[in-house]
Amino acid sequence: MTAPNMADQPRHVSITTDGGAGKVTIDGTDVSRSLQGYSLQHQVGAAPLLVLHTAPHQGLDFEGLAQVAVAAPEQDEGDVVAAFLQNIDPAALYRAALERDDLDGSPNELTVAMLRQLADWAQGGT
Repeated sequence: MTAPNMADQPRHVSITTDGGAGKVTIDGTDVSRSLQGYSLQHQVGAAPLLVLHTAPHQGLDFEGLAQVAVAAPEQDEGDVVAAFLQNIDPAALYRAALERDDLDGSPNELTVAMLRQLADWAQGGT
């Protein structure tokens, strides 16, 4: 997240939406035309946090003081996958695939095992 000058002090925020179109104002300034989405988070004992970003959201009403931050643009899924794959050690993948319990003796079992292993790693498995 960026825009530290916005997050330094809580800003007066008003959000009114019916689930489709909506109006977001910060310190009385309508910023709706600049937004494609936002998320509003709140933990007891802290000011709510309004994050402005590109993900669309459904209906929400909020009015009060909130910290405001601008989210970095979401990364392209292809770029994320490519970065993940570039960091894979081929020898470690080969060893892990051969040690899997789900090898089935089919002609493509090693390829299937490698793809399953990559999926496991992508989800935080070992």
